[in-house]
Amino acid sequence: MIFPLITDPFFYAVSIPAVLLLGISKSGFGAGFGSLAVPMMALAVTVPQAAAILMPVLLVMDLLGMAAFRNDFDRKLLKFLLPFGLLGIVAGTLLFKVLEPKVVAGIVGGFTLLFLAQRLMFPPRPDSAPPPRWAGALLTVTSGFTSFIAHAGGPPINAYVIPLKLSPVVFTGTMAFFFFFINIAKWIPYAWLGLLDTRNFATSLVLLPLAPVGVWAGVRVARRINPVLFYRFVFAGMFLTGVKLLWDAFR
Repeated sequence: MIFPLITDPFFYAVSIPAVLLLGISKSGFGAGFGSLAVPMMALAVTVPQAAAILMPVLLVMDLLGMAAFRNDFDRKLLKFLLPFGLLGIVAGTLLFKVLEPKVVAGIVGGFTLLFLAQRLMFPPRPDSAPPPRWAGALLTVTSGFTSFIAHAGGPPINAYVIPLKLSPVVFTGTMAFFFFFINIAKWIPYAWLGLLDTRNFATSLVLLPLAPVGVWAGVRVARRINPVLFYRFVFAGMFLTGVKLLWDAFR
Protein backbone atom coordinates (compact mmCIF):
# COMPACT_ATOMS: atom_id res chain seq x y z
CA MET A 1 0.00 0.00 0.00
CA ILE A 2 1.33 3.44 -0.92
CA PHE A 3 0.69 6.16 1.64
CA PRO A 4 -1.15 9.15 0.10
CA LEU A 5 1.40 11.72 1.24
CA ILE A 6 1.61 15.29 -0.03
CA THR A 7 3.65 15.46 -3.25
CA ASP A 8 3.49 19.19 -4.02
CA PRO A 9 7.12 20.44 -4.37
CA PHE A 10 6.17 23.89 -3.06
CA PHE A 11 4.93 22.30 0.17
CA TYR A 12 8.38 20.81 0.82
CA ALA A 13 10.13 24.02 -0.25
CA VAL A 14 8.47 25.83 2.68
CA SER A 15 8.19 22.88 5.08
CA ILE A 16 11.85 21.82 5.12
CA PRO A 17 13.17 25.19 6.40
CA ALA A 18 10.14 25.40 8.72
CA VAL A 19 11.00 22.07 10.38
CA LEU A 20 14.68 22.99 10.68
CA LEU A 21 13.75 26.30 12.34
CA LEU A 22 11.44 24.43 14.70
CA GLY A 23 14.23 22.03 15.66
CA ILE A 24 16.67 24.86 16.33
CA SER A 25 14.02 26.62 18.42
CA LYS A 26 13.38 23.41 20.39
CA SER A 27 17.02 23.38 21.41
CA GLY A 28 16.59 26.83 22.95
CA PHE A 29 18.78 28.71 20.51
CA GLY A 30 16.58 31.00 18.46
CA ALA A 31 13.60 30.36 20.73
CA GLY A 32 10.60 32.04 19.18
CA PHE A 33 11.53 31.17 15.61
CA GLY A 34 9.66 27.89 16.03
CA SER A 35 6.36 29.76 16.02
CA LEU A 36 7.03 30.60 12.38
CA ALA A 37 6.79 26.93 11.35
CA VAL A 38 3.01 26.70 10.98
CA PRO A 39 2.66 30.12 9.25
CA MET A 40 5.40 29.09 6.80
CA MET A 41 3.75 25.74 6.03
CA ALA A 42 0.37 27.47 5.78
CA LEU A 43 1.64 29.01 2.54
CA ALA A 44 1.04 25.57 1.02
CA VAL A 45 -1.63 23.90 3.21
CA THR A 46 -4.26 24.99 5.74
CA VAL A 47 -3.23 25.94 9.28
CA PRO A 48 -4.95 22.91 10.89
CA GLN A 49 -3.28 20.55 8.41
CA ALA A 50 0.13 22.12 8.98
CA ALA A 51 -0.34 21.76 12.75
CA ALA A 52 -1.36 18.11 12.38
CA ILE A 53 1.59 17.25 10.12
CA LEU A 54 3.99 18.66 12.70
CA MET A 55 2.67 16.55 15.59
CA PRO A 56 4.94 13.48 15.09
CA VAL A 57 7.86 15.78 14.24
CA LEU A 58 7.31 17.70 17.50
CA LEU A 59 7.24 14.45 19.48
CA VAL A 60 10.68 13.44 18.20
CA MET A 61 12.06 16.95 18.79
CA ASP A 62 10.67 17.06 22.32
CA LEU A 63 12.23 13.71 23.19
CA LEU A 64 15.59 14.80 21.80
CA GLY A 65 15.40 18.11 23.65
CA MET A 66 14.60 16.43 26.97
CA ALA A 67 17.43 13.95 26.49
CA ALA A 68 19.90 16.77 25.78
CA PHE A 69 18.82 18.86 28.80
CA ARG A 70 17.63 16.11 31.17
CA ASN A 71 19.64 17.55 34.08
CA ASP A 72 19.10 21.21 33.25
CA PHE A 73 15.56 22.28 34.11
CA ASP A 74 13.79 24.11 36.92
CA ARG A 75 11.54 21.46 38.49
CA LYS A 76 9.67 23.92 40.74
CA LEU A 77 8.91 26.28 37.85
CA LEU A 78 7.78 23.37 35.68
CA LYS A 79 5.30 22.20 38.34
CA PHE A 80 3.83 25.69 38.42
CA LEU A 81 3.56 26.05 34.63
CA LEU A 82 2.14 22.69 33.57
CA PRO A 83 -1.40 22.86 35.03
CA PHE A 84 -2.00 26.24 33.42
CA GLY A 85 -0.58 25.08 30.10
CA LEU A 86 -2.92 22.07 30.11
CA LEU A 87 -5.83 24.40 30.89
CA GLY A 88 -4.90 26.29 27.72
CA ILE A 89 -5.04 23.01 25.78
CA VAL A 90 -8.61 22.47 27.00
CA ALA A 91 -9.55 26.00 25.90
CA GLY A 92 -7.93 25.43 22.51
CA THR A 93 -9.86 22.19 22.02
CA LEU A 94 -13.18 23.84 22.80
CA LEU A 95 -12.54 26.89 20.61
CA PHE A 96 -10.65 25.25 17.74
CA LYS A 97 -13.62 25.22 15.33
CA VAL A 98 -14.93 28.60 16.47
CA LEU A 99 -11.92 30.89 16.10
CA GLU A 100 -10.43 31.52 12.68
CA PRO A 101 -6.67 30.92 12.43
CA LYS A 102 -6.19 34.56 11.41
CA VAL A 103 -7.71 35.74 14.69
CA VAL A 104 -5.35 33.54 16.70
CA ALA A 105 -2.39 34.71 14.59
CA GLY A 106 -3.30 38.32 15.29
CA ILE A 107 -3.63 37.74 19.04
CA VAL A 108 -0.27 35.98 19.32
CA GLY A 109 1.53 38.41 17.02
CA GLY A 110 0.16 41.51 18.72
CA PHE A 111 0.93 40.24 22.20
CA THR A 112 4.47 39.28 21.17
CA LEU A 113 5.26 42.74 19.80
CA LEU A 114 3.71 44.46 22.84
CA PHE A 115 5.95 42.43 25.14
CA LEU A 116 9.04 43.33 23.13
CA ALA A 117 8.06 47.02 23.10
CA GLN A 118 7.64 46.95 26.87
CA ARG A 119 11.08 45.37 27.31
CA LEU A 120 12.63 48.00 25.03
CA MET A 121 10.96 51.05 26.59
CA PHE A 122 11.16 49.83 30.18
CA PRO A 123 14.22 47.57 30.39
CA PRO A 124 14.40 45.61 33.65
CA ARG A 125 16.99 46.59 36.22
CA PRO A 126 19.27 43.98 37.80
CA ASP A 127 17.26 44.24 41.02
CA SER A 128 13.87 44.04 39.28
CA ALA A 129 11.35 41.71 40.88
CA PRO A 130 10.19 38.70 38.82
CA PRO A 131 6.73 38.91 37.21
CA PRO A 132 3.82 38.09 39.54
CA ARG A 133 2.58 34.52 39.53
CA TRP A 134 -0.89 35.56 38.36
CA ALA A 135 0.74 36.97 35.22
CA GLY A 136 2.63 33.72 34.79
CA ALA A 137 -0.58 31.73 35.10
CA LEU A 138 -2.39 33.88 32.52
CA LEU A 139 0.52 33.81 30.07
CA THR A 140 0.92 30.05 30.43
CA VAL A 141 -2.78 29.43 29.74
CA THR A 142 -2.36 31.61 26.66
CA SER A 143 0.70 29.59 25.68
CA GLY A 144 -1.19 26.30 25.92
CA PHE A 145 -4.05 27.75 23.88
CA THR A 146 -1.90 29.18 21.08
CA SER A 147 0.23 26.03 21.08
CA PHE A 148 -2.87 23.94 20.46
CA ILE A 149 -4.17 26.17 17.68
CA ALA A 150 -0.95 26.75 15.75
CA HIS A 151 2.07 25.40 17.71
CA ALA A 152 2.76 29.05 18.63
CA GLY A 153 3.07 28.68 22.38
CA GLY A 154 6.59 30.07 22.65
CA PRO A 155 6.02 33.86 22.65
CA PRO A 156 3.44 33.99 25.50
CA ILE A 157 5.39 31.79 27.89
CA ASN A 158 8.67 33.49 26.97
CA ALA A 159 7.11 36.75 28.15
CA TYR A 160 6.90 35.24 31.64
CA VAL A 161 9.99 33.04 31.79
CA ILE A 162 12.55 35.40 30.21
CA PRO A 163 12.30 37.99 33.05
CA LEU A 164 13.05 35.19 35.55
CA LYS A 165 16.66 35.42 34.29
CA LEU A 166 17.36 31.70 34.06
CA SER A 167 20.63 30.61 32.52
CA PRO A 168 20.33 29.71 28.81
CA VAL A 169 20.68 26.00 29.57
CA VAL A 170 18.07 25.95 32.37
CA PHE A 171 15.71 28.10 30.30
CA THR A 172 16.04 25.68 27.39
CA GLY A 173 15.67 22.56 29.53
CA THR A 174 12.58 23.86 31.31
CA MET A 175 10.93 24.80 28.03
CA ALA A 176 11.83 21.41 26.53
CA PHE A 177 10.04 19.55 29.33
CA PHE A 178 7.11 21.97 29.39
CA PHE A 179 6.37 21.65 25.68
CA PHE A 180 6.83 17.87 25.74
CA PHE A 181 3.88 17.54 28.12
CA ILE A 182 1.88 20.20 26.29
CA ASN A 183 2.41 18.54 22.91
CA ILE A 184 1.60 15.07 24.28
CA ALA A 185 -1.67 16.47 25.62
CA LYS A 186 -2.67 17.56 22.09
CA TRP A 187 -2.77 14.08 20.58
CA ILE A 188 -6.20 12.96 21.82
CA PRO A 189 -7.94 16.29 20.99
CA TYR A 190 -6.28 16.37 17.54
CA ALA A 191 -7.53 12.82 16.87
CA TRP A 192 -11.01 13.77 18.14
CA LEU A 193 -11.06 16.74 15.75
CA GLY A 194 -10.14 14.45 12.84
CA LEU A 195 -6.76 16.03 12.13
CA LEU A 196 -4.55 12.92 12.45
CA ASP A 197 -5.34 11.22 9.17
CA THR A 198 -3.17 8.89 7.08
CA ARG A 199 -2.10 11.54 4.58
CA ASN A 200 -0.87 13.94 7.25
CA PHE A 201 0.94 11.16 9.12
CA ALA A 202 2.66 9.88 5.96
CA THR A 203 3.82 13.41 5.17
CA SER A 204 5.15 13.71 8.73
CA LEU A 205 7.31 10.63 8.19
CA VAL A 206 8.97 12.29 5.20
CA LEU A 207 9.86 15.36 7.27
CA LEU A 208 10.87 13.38 10.39
CA PRO A 209 14.60 12.93 9.53
CA LEU A 210 15.00 16.72 9.68
CA ALA A 211 14.00 16.81 13.35
CA PRO A 212 17.32 15.64 14.87
CA VAL A 213 19.31 17.84 12.47
CA GLY A 214 17.68 21.04 13.72
CA VAL A 215 17.80 20.04 17.40
CA TRP A 216 21.45 18.93 17.18
CA ALA A 217 22.51 22.21 15.56
CA GLY A 218 20.65 24.28 18.13
CA VAL A 219 21.92 22.31 21.15
CA ARG A 220 25.53 22.76 20.11
CA VAL A 221 25.09 26.52 19.89
CA ALA A 222 22.92 26.87 23.02
CA ARG A 223 25.61 25.29 25.22
CA ARG A 224 28.31 27.62 23.90
CA ILE A 225 26.60 30.96 23.44
CA ASN A 226 26.98 33.98 25.73
CA PRO A 227 23.75 34.54 27.78
CA VAL A 228 23.38 38.16 26.56
CA LEU A 229 23.70 37.09 22.93
CA PHE A 230 21.39 34.15 23.57
CA TYR A 231 18.54 36.38 24.71
CA ARG A 232 19.15 38.78 21.83
CA PHE A 233 18.47 35.89 19.48
CA VAL A 234 15.37 35.01 21.50
CA PHE A 235 14.08 38.57 21.13
CA ALA A 236 14.91 38.58 17.41
CA GLY A 237 12.95 35.38 16.96
CA MET A 238 10.00 36.79 18.87
CA PHE A 239 10.05 40.00 16.81
CA LEU A 240 10.02 38.15 13.48
CA THR A 241 7.33 35.84 14.78
CA GLY A 242 5.15 38.75 15.89
CA VAL A 243 5.51 40.58 12.58
CA LYS A 244 4.77 37.44 10.52
CA LEU A 245 1.71 36.50 12.58
CA LEU A 246 0.28 40.02 12.39
CA TRP A 247 0.87 40.01 8.65
CA ASP A 248 -1.04 36.72 8.41
CA ALA A 249 -3.90 38.20 10.46
CA PHE A 250 -4.47 41.26 8.28
CA ARG A 251 -3.55 40.16 4.77
